[in-house]
Amino acid sequence: MTFEARFDLSDVDWTHMEGGPEYDYPIEFDVAVLGSQADLGTLDLLVRFAPHSHCHFHRHAAATRTLVLQGEHHVFDVGSNGETVHKIKPAGTYSQSPAGDIHMERGGPNGAIVLFNLHSPTGLLFETLDPDHNVLATSTIESMSEGPLMGG
Repeated sequence: MTFEARFDLSDVDWTHMEGGPEYDYPIEFDVAVLGSQADLGTLDLLVRFAPHSHCHFHRHAAATRTLVLQGEHHVFDVGSNGETVHKIKPAGTYSQSPAGDIHMERGGPNGAIVLFNLHSPTGLLFETLDPDHNVLATSTIESMSEGPLMGG
């Protein structure tokens, strides 16, 4: 069964994010926080990836459920042995993952829009990483609710 969601996103309050020259991969995406409940440790957001562009290399500190609404969502999971597994998730793909996933994410040839539902009892959602997995920045339910800071 193929699923292609069509939503009117004209009223969504997007925050545009780009990477600088210090990154060796293209970073361009938009984030829209749909809602959060800090007392329950949850945050829902949309991420709109530009074609073939990534968000920052990161670790999920929250349990995550995703639903690809439009386009293709490419995920490059980094295993504990350093091996990378490339997953292509077309529109309609639903997935769940526990906290701890380390990966790159990007849009496909036409970009992607992905719904993220995050759950973290501590409030920590993401850790932006350098290539050696050192933490460069963190994103929490509080900081994302005030304004997305993925990537610092």
